[in-house]
Amino acid sequence: MRTALSIAGSDSCGGAGIQADIKTMTMNGVYAMSAVTALTAQNTTGISAIMEVTPEFLRQQIDAVFGDIRPDAVKIGMVASSELIKVIAERLRFYKAENIVADPVMVATSGARLISSGATEVLRRELLPLADVITPNIPEAQVLSGMDIRGVEDMERAAAKIGEELSCAVLLKGGHSISDATDVLFWERGIRRFEGKRIDNPNTHGTGCTLSSAIAAGLAKGHDLPTAVEKAKAYISGALGAMLDLGKGQGPMDHGFCLTGEYTE
Repeated sequence: MRTALSIAGSDSCGGAGIQADIKTMTMNGVYAMSAVTALTAQNTTGISAIMEVTPEFLRQQIDAVFGDIRPDAVKIGMVASSELIKVIAERLRFYKAENIVADPVMVATSGARLISSGATEVLRRELLPLADVITPNIPEAQVLSGMDIRGVEDMERAAAKIGEELSCAVLLKGGHSISDATDVLFWERGIRRFEGKRIDNPNTHGTGCTLSSAIAAGLAKGHDLPTAVEKAKAYISGALGAMLDLGKGQGPMDHGFCLTGEYTE
């Protein structure tokens, strides 16, 4: 069985972070492992507290995984501090990790910055160039490219600029009132659009984590990048289309699809 490692924060409500990663990797047919960067007190309406692990403890987690069950792919999610970013980068270089998918969690959909500008620079310099593919949303791509993105053509230019500067593939995710959920992939063979139809579902907590984890699962199983993206996009679209709802609270609730969805090749 192929294996994948999630390096990310924990989501106490189970809809995002390592919980979503583990569910998604499992449903996509790979054995999931984790190295936790932070504990959070959160639900689908927001985060009330964050407690980061120490750099040394994160290093020990990564060493424990690679020292026993080497992952066929690595997904990187929420990493908020420069020190933790440096540890991840150093350990991945040391182990010559393969099939790295980095979801640069920097900017919320609302536009709020989630990590400091200093940590963003370390992320850009130390970690993102190690990735085989990064999966920014439009606000994050605007930070990484320095461009204003208003349409799919802008997405293509921004993805190419980011990919050329960081020497990695870029899947720039649509869906922020730019297009009908069309994603743009810049990779070694040029630009490819992945068309998608917007699904009117308010339960979208954790979709970014789920997409990047599904891509990592595909790469772990030996798919090339476009195939892994295509299968991941189909998986998340099917899950959102199921319109599952776990919530009884006040805000948009966790989709919960990784618990109940089915995956077929």
